[in-house]
Amino acid sequence: MDLGLSGRWAMVTGAGKGIGRSTVQALHAAGARVVAVSRTQADLDSLVRECPGVEPVCVDLADWEATEQALHSVGPVDLLVNNAAVALLQPFLEITKEACDMSFDVNLRAVIQVSQIVARGMIARGAPGAIVNVSSQASQRALTNHSVYCSTKGALDMLTKTMALELGPHKIRVNAVNPTVVMTPMGQANWSDPHKAKVLLDRIPLGKFAEVENVVDAILFLLSDRSGMTTGSTMPVDGGFLAT
Repeated sequence: MDLGLSGRWAMVTGAGKGIGRSTVQALHAAGARVVAVSRTQADLDSLVRECPGVEPVCVDLADWEATEQALHSVGPVDLLVNNAAVALLQPFLEITKEACDMSFDVNLRAVIQVSQIVARGMIARGAPGAIVNVSSQASQRALTNHSVYCSTKGALDMLTKTMALELGPHKIRVNAVNPTVVMTPMGQANWSDPHKAKVLLDRIPLGKFAEVENVVDAILFLLSDRSGMTTGSTMPVDGGFLAT
């Protein structure tokens, strides 16, 4: 199925590793022109070698001023994937200010800022667009030691809906994908304990965690005109976890 992404400009945050990197690779293969945003220059360098023509931007999205400076002149962007995130896991009684600040700065505030920059450009050009926020099943289910992470993703789901409400009149669609644990390096690190993994796997009807390509396929669909009547949605990619 041709998703019609060839020739369109896309921006992906958190592009150095995992879901973000694989999304850049898939968009590049589909003929899109991609701006890859990461805070790690080495990851961007290797990505550009793999995908010649990708435009790298190295910036820490937790830094508001640096992000504004790095991205304000990038464009014109038609498609945005807000993928950058941190997962700092702590028991509730041990949550630190630093973990709260970093988690909300990257997982929520940066989504607001980057989306504002991109959406303003779309509106100024009178161009339609699509934004996909990478959320999580943790937005809708409580997980032990995930108080801050769950909270940021719950907020991201509601941000997705309010963005869809306000940007819809400008022909900008906004959706989220909500994966279960994905077998990225971050997912493997946080779910390497077999007992911890089994507790969650027992709640997934399909009995397995997601592979990166499962999430990328959902992202590409929501970016494409094939989902032209879909906005404000939170799409589970969770093997049925949220159905239980």
